[in-house]
Amino acid sequence: MLDAATFYRCMFRLAFILFLPMLLALSGCQYFTAGLPKSTETPLEEKIGQLLLVGFRGQTLEQAPTLVNDIQKRHLGGVILFDYDVQLRQSGRNIASPSQLKQLTSDLQALSNLPLLIAIDQEGGRIARLKPAQGFPVTLSHRELAEQADVRLTFEHGKKLATTLATFGINLNLAPVVDLCSNPDNPVIARLDRCFSATPDQVTGQAGAYIAGHHQTAVLTCLKHFPGHGSSTTDSHQGFTDITQTWNEEELVPYRELIQHGRVDTIMTAHVFNSHLDANDPATLSRPIITGLLRGVLGYEGVVISDDLQMKAISAHYGLETAIERALNAGVDMLVFGNNLSYNEHSVEQAVTIIQRLIKQGKVSEARIDESWRRITMLKRRLTVKEQRKHSDDLRTVDVHLQGTVSTESE
Repeated sequence: MLDAATFYRCMFRLAFILFLPMLLALSGCQYFTAGLPKSTETPLEEKIGQLLLVGFRGQTLEQAPTLVNDIQKRHLGGVILFDYDVQLRQSGRNIASPSQLKQLTSDLQALSNLPLLIAIDQEGGRIARLKPAQGFPVTLSHRELAEQADVRLTFEHGKKLATTLATFGINLNLAPVVDLCSNPDNPVIARLDRCFSATPDQVTGQAGAYIAGHHQTAVLTCLKHFPGHGSSTTDSHQGFTDITQTWNEEELVPYRELIQHGRVDTIMTAHVFNSHLDANDPATLSRPIITGLLRGVLGYEGVVISDDLQMKAISAHYGLETAIERALNAGVDMLVFGNNLSYNEHSVEQAVTIIQRLIKQGKVSEARIDESWRRITMLKRRLTVKEQRKHSDDLRTVDVHLQGTVSTESE
């Protein structure tokens, strides 16, 4: 006799198999977020700038004059911080010490007339931009957290980690990773201890606790990498990554559960190719996957963030203009240019110009830009004290429910 959880998973799999083709075929339809702000008084150029999240070089504003101009004149939506410059092969790109970082983030926010998303990859363990050597606390990897088999400890660790981020002015952590540990030899996920478990329910429970800890300190989170990178055998940073033969629908379970429980702030796409989901493009550029599957099947209405568009899985196979066009039309809301794998000081100006041209040519609609701008605006509203406090209160009941469920299943 099937228990309730197994029955639910079986029913989800059946529904997925039966209805996904129909939903993907209908993915040309628009999926709008309810209750979004009006945008009639916001210039198009400002909306476009809000769709960009970029990396830069410099530990102070004086070292990043182009970025200053991008924030003030081009209305840049967000920045991403790194401790190491991959291209230059040297440490100290944006982060040198706690006091320096706090000054940098404060100065960045002061430049912007809207809340600036200041993002970082602080997953924990080996993937941590704030390191003990620079004066920041030690963190645990996702695998280490899961091995403790106690979501209360994961919650506390997530809260401690997020407290560090909030203290130093970082409001978006590009974590947790909800990829399953499907392939223990995965060079970019499992081998780096970035996944919690191979079991969807354990991933969901650990990720839910990790997120709850962040929400206690008003730091936003990001599930990654949709629709699942855990089964891959290659690294999408380095080139084309095909998961057609290794991916299965169980990799969607953490997304489905966390979305249904109202846990998700943002979701990052993966540059992975799966011909069963889209025969032409990788997930980041795929309307069937993002608008059809993520929004249509799983019901997600929040902000979708691309993985770095300068990664080889995209940049080696698509021109910049084509990648931007397809990503936007696929349903991506924020385009990431890390400027670390390769460096382009003028990436914001270039991206804004390309998007304006695509709109003028009718290849991307103003309505599509408006849709993403509204989602980003709503996300940023939650960074205000009043809205964030309300958000935390709303989540407390969900946190208790999720933790109780996971604790029971883990025992």
